[in-house]
Amino acid sequence: MFIIRSPWRVAVNIVAIMIFGFLLIPSLIIIPISLGDSGQIVFPPKGFSFILFERFFSEEGWVDATWLSFRVAVWTTIISVSLGIPAAYALSRGNFQGRRMLALFLLSPIMVPSVVQALALYVYFFQINVGQGSLRLVFAHVVATLPFVIVTAAAGIRNVDPALERVATIMGASRIHVLRKVTIPLIMPSIIAGALFAFLISFDEIVITYFIANAGYTTLPVKMFASIKFEVSPVLAAISTMLTGMSILICLIIAFTQRKGEQP
Repeated sequence: MFIIRSPWRVAVNIVAIMIFGFLLIPSLIIIPISLGDSGQIVFPPKGFSFILFERFFSEEGWVDATWLSFRVAVWTTIISVSLGIPAAYALSRGNFQGRRMLALFLLSPIMVPSVVQALALYVYFFQINVGQGSLRLVFAHVVATLPFVIVTAAAGIRNVDPALERVATIMGASRIHVLRKVTIPLIMPSIIAGALFAFLISFDEIVITYFIANAGYTTLPVKMFASIKFEVSPVLAAISTMLTGMSILICLIIAFTQRKGEQP
């Protein structure tokens, strides 16, 4: 049986595929560039080599910046999930005065431009004298990533039938026991997705980090930006390939967990 599709639907699909390809091509081009044997940014590459990846590990600063970004992203993820899951549950299940205003306040960083957030956090941290180092970076990244954790977790909580929690409560389970044994296992795919989103956003954050970071605390995105600004290092091709691979891996994990969570 053949399905007849309207010309308008076919045209929309073709345009969507073309736009997707246009956005994807730069990421695909950078991969063969990073695997070239010339040690320079050359496309198409003449040969195959891992010389740019070797330079990433051997040149000063790249590994340290990556490790700092990783540490900040991990702590940001832990704090964002610890705060975001209870907030999402309260906003989804609660029925208290000011709930909509609280939701608007918690989700407001999504609607505020990153430059505005960065400037506001810079002034705020200066006023309250937040310690130097990675601590202020973690706090700033939590502000940026918390709304995404709340939105993702709230979507999972809304898909959980409240009757399941009421039944567990009627059977004698405490509120904490219901959360641990009923609610959290059911929304675990959403928790994992929110945590991965928080990690990826924190790891790639550059605008807020550029304002907040002190001297000597240079994350990988900031160092990449500085490298583009002062010199175009060919190592950027290798780093871009690794970041693309990490993003694809995280997206696949999110898709897998969401699909697994939808299965009966």
